[in-house]
Amino acid sequence: MELTWHGHSTWQVVVDETRLLIDPFFDNPKTSIRPEDVPSPDYLLLTHGHADHIADAGSFAESTVVCGTPEIVGYVGEEHTPQETIGMNIGGTVECGDAYVTMVQAYHTNGINTEYGMDAGIPAGYVISDTVPTQVADEESVTFYHAGDTALMSEMRDVIGPYLEPDAAALPIGDHFTMGPWQAAIAVDWLDVDIAYPQHYDTFPPIEQDPNDFAREVAATGSDATVEILDADEPVALDP
Repeated sequence: MELTWHGHSTWQVVVDETRLLIDPFFDNPKTSIRPEDVPSPDYLLLTHGHADHIADAGSFAESTVVCGTPEIVGYVGEEHTPQETIGMNIGGTVECGDAYVTMVQAYHTNGINTEYGMDAGIPAGYVISDTVPTQVADEESVTFYHAGDTALMSEMRDVIGPYLEPDAAALPIGDHFTMGPWQAAIAVDWLDVDIAYPQHYDTFPPIEQDPNDFAREVAATGSDATVEILDADEPVALDP
């Protein structure tokens, strides 16, 4: 599996021959590329309807859109007319080419900025694996958890960590709108991941953070996880 962070909460994930793009928002200070510079993804995954997560969805009209809720599927389908949309909901898994995508809960709000405002249901995170999730642990599988915008929640400790078994997690650390560094560090410990990536920080003044604070907080929990503070637009390999 190959991962590329493009700043904020925008990630490319490549599983074998399948390319996925999560929460496209390239108007952020970490990235130096534009949507037209990104290889066309096979699937576009959207965690929720806030503008800093779906703003560039229209640039990928040829991609199949996988959305956290049917409400966002309908909105994006009408606004951006993609080739195909897949609506799913909390707890479900869909096969996206070579990847298996499981939608999990995020604890946040979820509105779409239309003229009248629009509630878009429950926000989400995604667990992406190269094998189908089962109760039998597969030591050869690789699994990545994108938490979306969320607060710390017991779902991470009780369901996502022990049953979906992510190897690595991208967690918001910006505070103010989501978890901050110390709550995100608790999430790392609960998830029992090997690698933690900070995301959703430094985009706007209220969420300016030093990611090294996150690394120190993770160490303080006693977790063995490695915190990798990525440079935007640089791919990294996630191996078993």
